[in-house]
Amino acid sequence: MIFPVGGVDVSIVEFLAFSLPETMELPCKVSPAAISLEGTYDIIRKQCNSTQLLERLLARKTSDDVKLLGVTDADLFIPPLSFVFGEAQFDNPASIVSTHRLQQQFYGLPEDSRLLYLRCEKEAIHELGHSFGLIHCSDYRCVMYLSYSVEDIDLKTNSFCPRCHGMLRKRTKT
Repeated sequence: MIFPVGGVDVSIVEFLAFSLPETMELPCKVSPAAISLEGTYDIIRKQCNSTQLLERLLARKTSDDVKLLGVTDADLFIPPLSFVFGEAQFDNPASIVSTHRLQQQFYGLPEDSRLLYLRCEKEAIHELGHSFGLIHCSDYRCVMYLSYSVEDIDLKTNSFCPRCHGMLRKRTKT
């Protein structure tokens, strides 16, 4: 289940609902109810606490939900890191991604919707991988490779390497 968080562009959420089932090999639907950012904003950092947002996602879990993915346009952090593109609970249901630092405009560059959608897809797959128990991969082309920058995200593919794909299949068999 994908949850819009805050005022995220709904077209990005719909794109993820369309694209994720192919890679994750699981059905995906969008929740009609958005999750509020209220109470997660740190006025000093001017960012939202992603761990608090994960707690809100978990509160929405139903027995039918396999995994929960929040998508927001808010800038996210996890103390002590200065920012995160997303966060997931390892081998647990909740994960979240932010479009904020995935946009070219954040870096003073012209808007590029296609690049934004690709980056969002890669980060969503990456965080969902963690929620299924996958760790970071040493193959820079694998979607599970750790990204320190958008350049790292751009270098990797939106697919799992054979090793990570095999581990994911073991964890998603019912």
